[in-house]
Amino acid sequence: MTRITADTRSTTESYNEIVARLAGAQKKRAPGAPAYSIYVNRKAGRYLAAGAYKVGLTPNVVTAISALFTFAGIAMLAILPPAWWVGVAIWLALAIGYAFDSADGQVARLRGGGSASGEWLDHVVDATKISTLHLAVLIMVFRHFDFTNPALYLIPMGYTVVAAVSFFAMILNDQLKAAYGHKPALDARRSSPMRSLLVIPTDYGFLCMIFLLIGFPPLFFAAYTLMFIANTGHLLLGSVKWFRDMDRLGAAPAADVRS
Repeated sequence: MTRITADTRSTTESYNEIVARLAGAQKKRAPGAPAYSIYVNRKAGRYLAAGAYKVGLTPNVVTAISALFTFAGIAMLAILPPAWWVGVAIWLALAIGYAFDSADGQVARLRGGGSASGEWLDHVVDATKISTLHLAVLIMVFRHFDFTNPALYLIPMGYTVVAAVSFFAMILNDQLKAAYGHKPALDARRSSPMRSLLVIPTDYGFLCMIFLLIGFPPLFFAAYTLMFIANTGHLLLGSVKWFRDMDRLGAAPAADVRS
């Protein structure tokens, strides 16, 4: 019997068959994952992944496409003056980039598994995106918003810190749990649609939608500030829980993850 490899299988399966196979092998939902990421972005990524796999794109190429759209949106945010059409363009670029960010891992699963270098690339792109997005907001408000109170510039600066620390903390949580032999499958029981809706303000996809308001600066900055407050609160509350989770892991790790 001829063995069907991942590469040859992509030429024999139809697009719909690939989508169905992805849906059947969908990665388990993370506990408390935001609703947009679960119900919109993951599904969009599935369709993009099926198309990418069908034409033979590698996961790293899909990551590069994600970065291209994402950083194009961030560049527009920093360079172009606020206007309704600019907001639409930024939202589309960021949302498409986010969908491709979901697709790269799904392409890896279709091809039989990812690689350490691919995971490294994906995380580095994510870390760069998370920090530069809010720095671009700072550039935009400095150039185009007429603030009478300079303290308002601290909001995008603070958001940069909150976003970067949140990203690092969640990655570190996963690494430490793996090092201590924690079984993430046990956490899946705690996920629920209500919880996913409650954490929508922390969702990157929802943040992308806020940029649709750029043509209306006061409204945009009010929504952006509320997002900053919600994310700061989530980080503070989450940090207490995460510290307690780490404290319960035990004193003898299976591997030392310190550099």
